[in-house]
Amino acid sequence: MKRDHDQPHVGHDDHDHADTPAAAPTASCGPCCGESPQLVPAADSPVSTGLRFRVPAMDCASEESEVRRAVEGIAGIRSLTFRLGERSLRIDASPDVAEQAAASIRRTGFEIHPWPQATTPGGESAATADDDHGHDHDHAPGAGFARPVIALALATGAEALSFLSPDTTLFKGLGMAIAAAAIAFAGIDVFKKGASALLHGRLNINALMAVAVAGAFVIGQWPEAAMVMALYAIAELIESKAVDRARNAISGLLAMAPEDANIRQADGAWLATPVATVPVGATARIRPGERVPLDGIVTEGTSAIDQAPVTGESIPVDKGVGDPVFAGTINQSGTLTFKVTAAASNSTLARIIHAVEQAQGSRAPTQRFVDRFAAVYTPAVFVLALAVALLGPWVLGWAWLTAIYKALVLLVIACPCALVISTPVTVVSGLAAGARRGILIKGGIHLEQASLLKAIALDKTGTITEGKPKLVEWHALSAEVDAVLAEHIAAALTAQSDHPVSRAIAAGLKPNGVEVKNFTALPGRGVQAEIDGAVYVLGNHRLIEDRGQCSPALEATLSTYEKAGRTVSLLASDAGPLAVFAVADTIKPTSRQAIAELAAMGIVPVMLTGDNQATAEAIGRDAGLTEVRGNLLPEDKLAAIQSMQARYGATAMTGDGINDAPALAQADIGVAMGAAGTDIAMEAADVVVMNDDLRRIAETVRLSRKTHAVLWQNITLALGIKAVFFVLAVFGSATMWMAVFADMGASLLVVFNGLRLLRSTERG
Repeated sequence: MKRDHDQPHVGHDDHDHADTPAAAPTASCGPCCGESPQLVPAADSPVSTGLRFRVPAMDCASEESEVRRAVEGIAGIRSLTFRLGERSLRIDASPDVAEQAAASIRRTGFEIHPWPQATTPGGESAATADDDHGHDHDHAPGAGFARPVIALALATGAEALSFLSPDTTLFKGLGMAIAAAAIAFAGIDVFKKGASALLHGRLNINALMAVAVAGAFVIGQWPEAAMVMALYAIAELIESKAVDRARNAISGLLAMAPEDANIRQADGAWLATPVATVPVGATARIRPGERVPLDGIVTEGTSAIDQAPVTGESIPVDKGVGDPVFAGTINQSGTLTFKVTAAASNSTLARIIHAVEQAQGSRAPTQRFVDRFAAVYTPAVFVLALAVALLGPWVLGWAWLTAIYKALVLLVIACPCALVISTPVTVVSGLAAGARRGILIKGGIHLEQASLLKAIALDKTGTITEGKPKLVEWHALSAEVDAVLAEHIAAALTAQSDHPVSRAIAAGLKPNGVEVKNFTALPGRGVQAEIDGAVYVLGNHRLIEDRGQCSPALEATLSTYEKAGRTVSLLASDAGPLAVFAVADTIKPTSRQAIAELAAMGIVPVMLTGDNQATAEAIGRDAGLTEVRGNLLPEDKLAAIQSMQARYGATAMTGDGINDAPALAQADIGVAMGAAGTDIAMEAADVVVMNDDLRRIAETVRLSRKTHAVLWQNITLALGIKAVFFVLAVFGSATMWMAVFADMGASLLVVFNGLRLLRSTERG
């Protein structure tokens, strides 16, 4: 199950992003729409390339597919970027090729116009925020329901008039007029789009509903035709609002970053400044209780920061000078001053949202299957309805009007919305649920594939361990050695060195004022200096051997430490070794639990590391691992992943996204750990855990398995309900309004079932 990194661009659903909120889908096709919340991409985001067009009639996934088919085979198109909420299409190609593609789209019956060129300060088209250009519906509170509610009232009146009024031409004409008015209020756009689709040989939901309602009206079922259209419009609006909750779940993070930042001016004064205008390198200040406006590095002060919006950590993180802070996080206790390290459009929070939005646009395997199935399903049911209308009277002896009515009911049931929406809502909910927990999943395909994992390779440093050496133990080698003096000398020597092991020892000892003279680094072995007229060295096992100061007893001591996976340094004078200092990269507090969880889920955890085998085995035993492979170069890790895939099946690789690049690329899923603020890791991996908690990997697998289960629950619900009503429509007494309730009910069921993924995260 090798990951497909080279899928053709024209087949992707990469959605564009802007600085305006996503519009709700129109009543004509809310649940099938594929737009996602509009977000500010990084300045160098590739979505800003190409020519942009407006396609007024394109607001459905099926219409998007028709547009894709129209440009298939045109050489030179690098990618297509859809924003269905605005009916916009960006064609990444040369101007000549883009115009050729636009002409091909026009030939299929779609209007397509160049996007207006006026721009806002944010760089996006000014028309983006203008409903007259971007949307075909009103955004005023409650406005979306006004027309369908009026239509429902008129349809109810037509039904009442049909039942209660005398059977005269006058009352029939009045009832038909009221029914026609109801249809016009609720479905004029449906008829326009349906007529356009039929004229160009396309079958979509608008065409089906237009034919069904018009047919019912013609055969005298005008009250029912009006009620069907009114109920359809209301159900579409309710459904679209539910769908919006999933699509907009992650965009709410944008509101977490304040619009203004308190910036130090040249004269030293502080001024509230819009974050969009703050340059990199500026100095900002945040007080207790305020949200961090921009990414930065602390230069003054200490505080605790709630980083849940970015990393999903529930416990505030202590921050001091030199520590990073992220936009959207919350300052808890002290005042902090920090240097801005990224523009507002390129902050960690903005990049997370942008990445999730791109992931929401990508189609998961189940979604691609459903889309292919729906493309066959709709015309097949249309043919079935036609057969019922034409053959029913001849084969089954039905009256012609009865056969036609049954066929029209089938057309209503043929609406593929419940089936088509069953997958994207669930996938988007899963992606948003992960993001809320600090798990950035880079696409629906990775969200689904995580449920199939059988093994996972874990890098040691920074994944299982802290990645920061610490002094874990030290002691004098004999009772004759003054331990206090040995500590002072070791602290003085290590304070002069920038080697990671020396820094770890220095951090674990008390600083002092011992004067060091003639300090010398001994590359690959340690350091040497003169203190109070005596020469001291602090170095590794090799240095002591070179000095001829090793003894069997000392060798035994060092062997014990080395087998425990600890790096040993020895303090010695000309008289002999004085003290031993053991440094280790300690296991994270959560690693043991995380590895136990993975094993309990049936996933085999394996450590792959470049450290020596003895150290690797010591760390592995401590972490609860049974399989450990040490002394691995990058190409060895790649071979290890291939071996695990052959032995176990689907395999994930967890690393830093840089040194482990070959293994990450080979693995079915690549996971980067602790990548908050790390551009390379966010780009390299399929899944990014924004803090360094290894337990998030098991959580990702659980989320994937739950998402997979909900996906197939939704598909079963959608197809099962339709199958029941197919039988009722042909052999029973199903009516058109019952079919609308069944179809829209199925759509609402799959939407709310998919939203359970969000609700479970909120409870968590």
